Amino acid sequence: MATVLINQLHKLPDAKPEDSYWTLSQLVSRRDILAKEGIRLKNGLHEHICVAYPSYQKLFSAIDGKTAMYFWKTYPSPGHLKGKSADELHSEFQSVVRGSKKDRAAKILDCVRDDGDTFRDYQESRDFITRSYARCLENQKEEISFIEAEIKRMLEHFPYKLTTIPGVQTVTAAKLIAGIGDISRFRNANKLARYCGVAPVTFSSSGKGKEVSTRQGNRMLNGVFYFMAVTVVAVQPGSRKPYQPVFREYFLRKISEGKTPSQALVCIMRRLVSIVYGMMKHQTEYRPFEPTEQTPGNQDS
Repeated sequence: MATVLINQLHKLPDAKPEDSYWTLSQLVSRRDILAKEGIRLKNGLHEHICVAYPSYQKLFSAIDGKTAMYFWKTYPSPGHLKGKSADELHSEFQSVVRGSKKDRAAKILDCVRDDGDTFRDYQESRDFITRSYARCLENQKEEISFIEAEIKRMLEHFPYKLTTIPGVQTVTAAKLIAGIGDISRFRNANKLARYCGVAPVTFSSSGKGKEVSTRQGNRMLNGVFYFMAVTVVAVQPGSRKPYQPVFREYFLRKISEGKTPSQALVCIMRRLVSIVYGMMKHQTEYRPFEPTEQTPGNQDS
């Protein structure tokens, strides 16, 4: 390849990438970067508020919720709550999120009292860091919402209806389209499965061979199909009712045939590859999956 580029560059045609797929892939990549940044910011926020508020996990259901973010910016350490009553704190929470529970404010003040003195040297600078993390996390969440809105708008330029698959939202559909690209690149679903690293690789010698899983292929797409597989075989908490009964039944049948849960998930992933391939190839909506006796994981080109 290097020799061709050196000797025949002047003869080679200009590369003409599909602008729509390239643009979508850049949006998806940008969102992934922001999501990873959000994890780093939340970890940093955890690290600082656990010192100022040892019982902070009891205060809010989510550390990055609207009320929580207001609290960390306004009261980065208990010293800022001095003289504050539960009614006054609740009134502030109400201005941020209507319907905020009144007992939350009282619970926060009780936890602060039970935690005792958490004042540290250079507390002012510590408070600055906490507020900085909170501000950055708010900006990160807002930017992600802008990116997701643009991704949704961009998907209108594609004829695919992947969001009709149960559990597949805008971002997941965008990752599939951006990762796969022009579906006509793949002659059949088996080729796409190989590209995604879902299909097994056959090793043979002296007429004997065996199929083994592979770490090759597009790992981003492999991760997306894995996430989809876990979603469709999951059960609802409490009732244990499956979200997708047909997929759940297929999953359990594969386990009863001797496959491990991981191997059964690969079978589900392979079936999902076929479904996505057919939907993109024919630009159709999702049709409920009907299991067959053939094991998807053993299909080959």
